Amino acid sequence: MSEVLGVGIIGCGNISKTYFELAPLFKGIEVRYCADLYADVARARASEYGVMGGTVDMLLASNDVDIVVNLTVPDAHWPVSRDILSAGKHVYSEKPLVLSLEDGKAMQALAAEKGLRVGSAPDTFLGGAHQAARAAIDSGELGKITSGTCQVMSHGMEAWHPNPDFFFKPGGGPVLDMGPYYIANLINLIGPVKRVAALTSMATPTRTISSQPRAGEEITVETPTTIQALLEFQSGATITFIASWDVCAHRHHPMELYGTEGSIYVPDPNFFGGSVTVVDQTGEAKELDVAAHPLGQCNQGDAENRFANYRTAGLADMAQAIREGRDFRCSFDRAVHAVDVMMSILKSGETGSFVEIVTTCTRPEAFGADEAGALLK
Repeated sequence: MSEVLGVGIIGCGNISKTYFELAPLFKGIEVRYCADLYADVARARASEYGVMGGTVDMLLASNDVDIVVNLTVPDAHWPVSRDILSAGKHVYSEKPLVLSLEDGKAMQALAAEKGLRVGSAPDTFLGGAHQAARAAIDSGELGKITSGTCQVMSHGMEAWHPNPDFFFKPGGGPVLDMGPYYIANLINLIGPVKRVAALTSMATPTRTISSQPRAGEEITVETPTTIQALLEFQSGATITFIASWDVCAHRHHPMELYGTEGSIYVPDPNFFGGSVTVVDQTGEAKELDVAAHPLGQCNQGDAENRFANYRTAGLADMAQAIREGRDFRCSFDRAVHAVDVMMSILKSGETGSFVEIVTTCTRPEAFGADEAGALLK
């Protein structure tokens, strides 16, 4: 097998620029082709980044492509991934991987039949901040993690996204849009979930777009926009998770975990970096050295707002795992378990009952500084 696997991208919207620009940071992958429902959009993006561009059928027929990154809208993830697998190519999907366990099982069966691998974003838990938190937890200095809180709250997407409609339809909403980052990091830090309960609501039946070019248009809200959930983990830990697009302002940390020997404050798992603070039983606080990890070092932004961004790290780890025949960290099992957790949260909101999680997974292997550095060019 070649030391470098060819990558194709289906879906040439805003997020595709991130993959084009960050994939070159990593060994073992090379973006060679892009496609879109609108071939002219694909050709424009291809010209911008110096790759081949055209229709989806053309990409799937290309012998230069080994892994296809699926960047379509969430409700198209399964049908597009099905076509990718049917064409004999590995899949790396943006989050969420699928929108139902039935689709997940069908994807798993097709991948097994074809002898192919499936991976899924998010990969931000591989960042320096979250791996520093993982190391602190694994070292035992916090004791046993027993509880915690997660908060992802804002006033919604209609203020900045040019076409925010799909965020407010089934398959959207704050749990399925932002939840994958939080659930993936919780799996990384404390393992799989056992059962969930939730209350869900929406503040208003419509939203008015304030971003250009559609400012003033009204869109209908068809999915809950505030979700307050309780997650019980197989480890015994219980975590409160609030996801809302109905909040103007708040002062909560994105993630706090409480152990028998101390607490840890973890930054927004939508990002690779940020500050991580550990507080012991005496109240003494220490900030962990996030920048000691290669994926915690700031590499984007201006002088006043520098941040770490290494999206495609999960794709590069998957490509290396395919060559080596091993597990990879953004694996199908973990992505499907996260989908099960999120869909069960929404189901609990509808039924008012606890929902048992029927899938499980292992924690991903820690991604230490040496391993991360070896994957970077």
